[in-house]
Amino acid sequence: MSEKDGRGRQFKEYDPARVQEFFAVRAADWDSRFPDDGPAYEAAVAELGLRPGAAVLDAGCGTGRALPALRAAVGADGLVVGADLTAEMLDAAAEAGRDRAGQLVRADVSRLPIRTGSLDAVFAAGLIAHLPQPAENLRELARVVRPGGQLALFHPIGRAALAARQGRQLTSDDLREEANLRPLLASSGWHMMSYVDEDTRFLARAVRQDSADHTRNARA
Repeated sequence: MSEKDGRGRQFKEYDPARVQEFFAVRAADWDSRFPDDGPAYEAAVAELGLRPGAAVLDAGCGTGRALPALRAAVGADGLVVGADLTAEMLDAAAEAGRDRAGQLVRADVSRLPIRTGSLDAVFAAGLIAHLPQPAENLRELARVVRPGGQLALFHPIGRAALAARQGRQLTSDDLREEANLRPLLASSGWHMMSYVDEDTRFLARAVRQDSADHTRNARA
């Protein structure tokens, strides 16, 4: 399985060390490159409708820009975990004080150190383009979420705007295209509830199916 970097280029084979290297050199100035994204993160978190006391994972949290909004949503009694593969990204999150909003964990989303069914939601900003095995990785996210829990796949700008920023063309195999993403989620234990792809944001929300629903949808 090949893997795309942040500019849509293909790595020959998925190599966690190479992914970490790519993001490590960008961690220190990551937030300064995108200084106006905060309100978009807050709005996306608000759409999850998290209740006080809920447990939520920010998967591929990077510098932790979503963590303060997630903490505000679940309150002091809630659980917020930010997981990322790159130590330098987590260091940048801590330096920005975001470790006060959630527990930072260095982990690969393909093997999360989280109990099955223990979370109410997963928030994932910019993650799906970097998943080496999307179906299996989304199933791992489904594993840690209770039936009826939520997944938010988010980016602060839409697909076309992101492609223009990166100097590339949108292609039909883009996993974030609704026609590709909906069946991918369905095969991975999720049911897509809403899909928005605008210049100012991308947000696909899904709900965790129970095993019976997943089986029926997989056979459909």
